Amino acid sequence: MRRHLVSAPQLLERPPRRRPAMELTPLRYFHETARTGSIRRAAENLHVTPSSISRMIAVLEQDFGAPLFERTRTGMRLTAAGQVLSRQTQRMFRDLDRVRSAIDDLRGIRRGQVTVYGPEGLVAEFLPRVLSEFQAKYPAIACQVYFGSTDRIVEAVVDDETDIGITFNGPHRPDLATIAEFVEPLKCLVGPGHPLANETDVSLQDVLAFPLALPETSFGMRRMIDEAIAREKLTPRISINTNSLEFAKRMAMTGTAVAFMPGFMVEDDVAAGKLRSINVNTPVFLDSRVTVCIHRDRELSFAAREFLQFLKSRFHSMSAPKCG
Repeated sequence: MRRHLVSAPQLLERPPRRRPAMELTPLRYFHETARTGSIRRAAENLHVTPSSISRMIAVLEQDFGAPLFERTRTGMRLTAAGQVLSRQTQRMFRDLDRVRSAIDDLRGIRRGQVTVYGPEGLVAEFLPRVLSEFQAKYPAIACQVYFGSTDRIVEAVVDDETDIGITFNGPHRPDLATIAEFVEPLKCLVGPGHPLANETDVSLQDVLAFPLALPETSFGMRRMIDEAIAREKLTPRISINTNSLEFAKRMAMTGTAVAFMPGFMVEDDVAAGKLRSINVNTPVFLDSRVTVCIHRDRELSFAAREFLQFLKSRFHSMSAPKCG
């Protein structure tokens, strides 16, 4: 029997077998499901049927050879493999948004989207005014605003979940670039009927005679308060521990507890007579700072660059700013 031999040149000319390129649609469906934690919500946001979402997720799970979600009664929970993929799709779709924004910028179209993470205490006084002015100038730019603790905000900047982070007493890290910094002493907040309401200056010991409403330890503000208490070797009575600065402030308004914030975050409430803002004579509180930061090595879209300039100018318009 004659055997057909394939020469070496013929072997080299034969193209290698390649796996089909992964389509974008399954990744987009996976990304939205991971973001919302729900197939139903992902389907509503993407204007497709839930069965389409399920089918595409199954395609990805077959392709990767691993389950990406755990189906629970409360929704879709990422597995370890799903978390790895989610980090990549998050970066990928944010990069695609930047590309679209850059192309729009070349075409002279002023539109896009900017994402900002900040401390909740900014919601009532500062950010609404800035956003109102910004969107009056750029009505085609959509803004996504999320609130969280200092640790969560830093995590969002580092993991490319947000364009801009605004932190209170945040860490200095080599991967973060400080764009602007506003320094203002931390104040004691009490309701108008509180025993300290008529004081202008108090000691930390005076304040700690009353129950406190404090943010949890993932907040830079809380770490500053704990440091001041530890330095003076005092014992606090923490009646409320919360992940909401707004809630702590509201408890101060009722007279139930004492809270702490920089004065500029509560100017409207103080002017309306709902709160009293009192100086606390402790050196640690003098160094409280609000910082606007971005990732040092990440290029911003047109929308993010413009909003960053708005933030920077507003911080500079307040007293005692420092540029980073």
